[in-house]
Amino acid sequence: MAKIASKANQSQGMLMFTLTSNKQLFAIGTLKVREIVPFQPTTQIPYSHHHVVGTITLRNKTIPVINMPAAIGFRPIQPEEYQSCYLIVTDCLRTVVAFMVRSIEKIIDCDWKSIESAPKSTGSNVFVTGITRYNDKIVQMLDVELLLSKIYPQYETTYIPMLTDIERERLKALNILLVDDSSIARKQLSDALDSINIPYQVCNNGLEALDLMRSEAAQGNPVNLLVSDIEMPGLDGYELSFEIQSDGGLSNAYIILHTSLSSEICVERAKQVGAHEALEKFNAGDLIKAMLRGAAKLETGCVTEHIDVDV
Repeated sequence: MAKIASKANQSQGMLMFTLTSNKQLFAIGTLKVREIVPFQPTTQIPYSHHHVVGTITLRNKTIPVINMPAAIGFRPIQPEEYQSCYLIVTDCLRTVVAFMVRSIEKIIDCDWKSIESAPKSTGSNVFVTGITRYNDKIVQMLDVELLLSKIYPQYETTYIPMLTDIERERLKALNILLVDDSSIARKQLSDALDSINIPYQVCNNGLEALDLMRSEAAQGNPVNLLVSDIEMPGLDGYELSFEIQSDGGLSNAYIILHTSLSSEICVERAKQVGAHEALEKFNAGDLIKAMLRGAAKLETGCVTEHIDVDV
């Protein structure tokens, strides 16, 4: 298989914005962004989360507006500041929300390999998944999934399907690897498998996952089933899938890409890089069913036959 440039990197940019008065830079990947609009008057909702300032109607859709600085622990944007702010409308975790930020800086192309993972010393519950630099300034990539899970706690628990003994043993026999740079996503994945007593390993990024897979294969215990995020620093999910398919020692793994993005683009790219399935975060039932499909394919030796993706 000839080496190709990552399709993800050709179009995935980085939207930079500020949340604080000192103009510290934050960013999210542009695939999560639907549009950017100036602040619009909101309609308040009784008993809503205290970081939700209200809703707006945009293109005939009612969208909640989240005070992003307040949600991640900074000084909230005050009502008298609203008119100078902007709304970043995002599509993530199967919902559309607008994040209110103090200013929009710019959208730039991004070398995702240059993004460093957030230091482990910062803790396990911070809102930053990666750090990079732009014009000698530090840019912090925000963990949108974690932020949304704090405001909408229902994302932390979803229905787990009941398995038969045969299905459970089928999954237990596999060497399963979960990969995601988001702490809340790793917890969701881990909780789903813990609840049905399925063993697994976890990596925080694609480079770490590729190293582990090569090490496991060299020891005669190759990873059979991979569940990986798409947007990750260092080596994204598309590139990780491509590297696996290009390595004869790893290419028998069943690959499930697991993403918070809601985009048909993800489907086509998943096919191009050799992934077997693509699922939208987070539905534990869908994930377990996909893993069972993978287990069945692995048992019959038909792992090279890819099925339709479901983003």
